[in-house]
Amino acid sequence: MHAGSLQADGSPSWVLHDPCANRFYQLGWASFEVLSRWSLGSVDVIVAAVNAETSLQLVPDDVEAVINFLSRHQLLMAVSAEQSHWLWQMHEANRPSRAMWLLKNYLFFRVPLVRPETLLNRLLPWCGWLFQTRFWWAMAGVLIFALAMVSRRWDEFTHTFSAYGGVSAAIGIGLSLSLAKVLHEMGHALTARHFGCRVPAMGVAFLVMVPVLYTDTNDAWKLPSRRQRLLIGGAGMLAELLLAIIATLLWCFLSDGPLRAGAFLLASTTWLATLAVNASPFMRFDGYFLLSDYLGLPNLHSRAFALARWQLRRWVLGLDDPEPEYFPQDRRRGLILFAWATWLYRLVLFLSIAFLVYHLFFKALGLLLLAVELGWFIIRPIVGELLIWWRRRTELHWQQATRRSAALFGMLLLLVVLPWQSDVSSPAILGASQSQGLYAPAAAEVDKVWVREGQAVKAGQLLAHLRSPVLAAQLDLAEVRERAVAWQVSQQPFDTELQQQGPALQKQWQVAQEQVKSLRQQMARLALVAPFAGRVVDSSEALQVGTMIAEGERLLDVVGPHGVKGEAFVDEAALAGLRQGQVAKFVADGGEHWAVSCRLGPIDRLNLTVLDQPLLASSYGGPIPTELREHGLALLSTTFRVRLEHCDGQAAPLREMAGVARLQGERHSVLGRMIRYLLAAVQREAGL
Repeated sequence: MHAGSLQADGSPSWVLHDPCANRFYQLGWASFEVLSRWSLGSVDVIVAAVNAETSLQLVPDDVEAVINFLSRHQLLMAVSAEQSHWLWQMHEANRPSRAMWLLKNYLFFRVPLVRPETLLNRLLPWCGWLFQTRFWWAMAGVLIFALAMVSRRWDEFTHTFSAYGGVSAAIGIGLSLSLAKVLHEMGHALTARHFGCRVPAMGVAFLVMVPVLYTDTNDAWKLPSRRQRLLIGGAGMLAELLLAIIATLLWCFLSDGPLRAGAFLLASTTWLATLAVNASPFMRFDGYFLLSDYLGLPNLHSRAFALARWQLRRWVLGLDDPEPEYFPQDRRRGLILFAWATWLYRLVLFLSIAFLVYHLFFKALGLLLLAVELGWFIIRPIVGELLIWWRRRTELHWQQATRRSAALFGMLLLLVVLPWQSDVSSPAILGASQSQGLYAPAAAEVDKVWVREGQAVKAGQLLAHLRSPVLAAQLDLAEVRERAVAWQVSQQPFDTELQQQGPALQKQWQVAQEQVKSLRQQMARLALVAPFAGRVVDSSEALQVGTMIAEGERLLDVVGPHGVKGEAFVDEAALAGLRQGQVAKFVADGGEHWAVSCRLGPIDRLNLTVLDQPLLASSYGGPIPTELREHGLALLSTTFRVRLEHCDGQAAPLREMAGVARLQGERHSVLGRMIRYLLAAVQREAGL
């Protein structure tokens, strides 16, 4: 037994170490006094001795509780055949089945690689300076100096890694992470050894098949000093911070190359990413143990979870169970909030891991692993708690808590089951009924520009003129060729050689005429004319006199002054209840316009494969999931187009607006829609 820190109620504690299993148990004052008199050999004698020699007043049941605790954790010597048989039965009961063994070892298992005691004992005399306060003050000065130098070349620093990609980038990231993680674990091990703790093993743990290095520093629980335990828990992050400081300084003096890129990774992303993971108290990483030691609460998660479950049963079922353990009110409230935050964090994390595992493997195995992840980490704890509620149903009776819970549950059930929803919200875009983009018909130079952004124009008004020397030369050449062939046609009746060409000469003349006509039409298109009355919008910055324009480049748009139309994009579930002529309301994303009432126009019955509205594509920040491919913006989900027509009479917007269309579909329940989505997802992923 080792002296421990004070408990929440101010009473002393002790730590009982089981060296065989390398486990530690926190003992309260009463348990310590009982074990201190264990040699008395009798429950009644121990109770009498404790009551006589201390201010405690125990009863035999208190000693029996200590005996049961020691027996349950196999801390009592077996001195009879019955006790040995009982131990064997416990061993057999705790032996998992093959399926359970495979499940647990898939989710988490450890592989010890080295016993570092000898190495640590040799390194420790050479690393004593790491534990000097002066050294860390010096490192703080180095950090300030390095940051000052980096600040002068900040753009160069942030773009250090941009020149590396592919295999070289992957190798650099892998080596940087490996070095950082090895030093992280060495920080834990050296600090623990410095304070006299054993480090029996270092190795790699696999969390859902993801390798993570680990160091066994359980011996730190022997230390009565909370500061020493905190230093052991934070030594890994301090080691990586030290590595980042050195890497930042090295970056300032290294020349461009892989070494400098590696120093940049160690100085920035590697350390920050590791800190983001290890500093989290919601998983059993460094941040959790630091918080546990800081609060003086070993097994922080299990104790906080017990409090949260106790509070949940009081709120929902009205059960008047005793508090799992005493805490001051503020501490109890904080632990309950911490438990809820941990559950929420783990829900998001485990869902992410489940879907990541699904996508990493082929579909059959991916579905199996997805079910395992969801079942073990999310469904199993919820079902376990509900089973406890069911077993305790006889303890329930109508009171304020149960009436409130029943009312809330009934309201939630009605909200989910009843088909009260009929509105369908879908991404949509709204613009002017008349809208025409003008593009460069050929590679040309801007010759003249007569309009500016936002200017009102009349139908047929000349907006700009382009000049194409190449096109003009082609037209001159075609006209010369056409005149030459025309002369030959006029001379054909009088020339024997021309007569031999026969009707072919007439065909050549027609081809030459068509070519001239085509080139003249192209030349005429160099004059940009307003197709209708409206306003000039979205003028290109390239529309300046003397600028060369590529063929097909957009130059400006002309939008009409009146009339609005739009398009909405719905999924398959929403399509069923839509009918042409129904009312729809469009609400712009920015909220700078009032809702616009429209009528549903033609409804596509074939799903789109490519989205022609970049404003709504997820590739450019829109709500519709797309992927940029060679043929355009490929849709990643089943999507149908619905036209919005006969919108409220108002001035046409100068630019297209993205927003949401509220459509009146058939009534549906939340549960029904969830089931349809689930079945559709299963069919899609199963290839049905």
